Amino acid sequence: MQFILQSMANTIKSNGSCISCKKVITSTAMTNHLLSCKKRSKTFSESNDRIFLMKASEGPFFIYFEVNATSSLKSVDSFLRKTWLECCGHLSAFTIGPHTYSVSPDKEFDDKSMNYPLNKILSSRMVFSHEYDFGTTTTLTLKVIQERAGKIDGVQVIARNNLPEFTCACSKPAEKVCSCCNSGEGFVCNDCAKNHECGDDTFLPIVNSPRTGQCGYTGQE
Repeated sequence: MQFILQSMANTIKSNGSCISCKKVITSTAMTNHLLSCKKRSKTFSESNDRIFLMKASEGPFFIYFEVNATSSLKSVDSFLRKTWLECCGHLSAFTIGPHTYSVSPDKEFDDKSMNYPLNKILSSRMVFSHEYDFGTTTTLTLKVIQERAGKIDGVQVIARNNLPEFTCACSKPAEKVCSCCNSGEGFVCNDCAKNHECGDDTFLPIVNSPRTGQCGYTGQE
């Protein structure tokens, strides 16, 4: 399913909403919009502290969020789990440059912990990755979009993709996804689901997350 979601980035229309101004923006234009959104800039507070604006994405799914630069990698991992990933308490890890920062560090593999402050290991425009579940893995690409002055509480969502329109092989809107299929045929409408060879117990709801169709994920909202 991971490969399918990656390929869908070029075939499925993907847009999202800016939390500040409520405008619906295409995925390709969202970064520029957020950097120039006047309503968003009006929410900025004066501070000597620093904030990172970051993007996490996979296939047609994306989410922009802000976090204090002094927060830990663990806080970002917890945010991604709660918002997009958590289903069965799987392990997770960031890969930043040559280093792995794990939720459960293994000294044998030279893993580091996630307790590092972001400003000690990240900088503007840096790209890195996050993996959740090392069996049925969901891999996210993360990028530091901007560093600015300010301070916020916790991790705040700035923009998020709207649910993509998945289509069944019969051209009808898909209404569920098979967790066993490794092709686009896993997205089916209710009519085609009746004859799907994998059986009813393999179906999961289609949710607004790159974890859709994987393991037992049913969404956090």
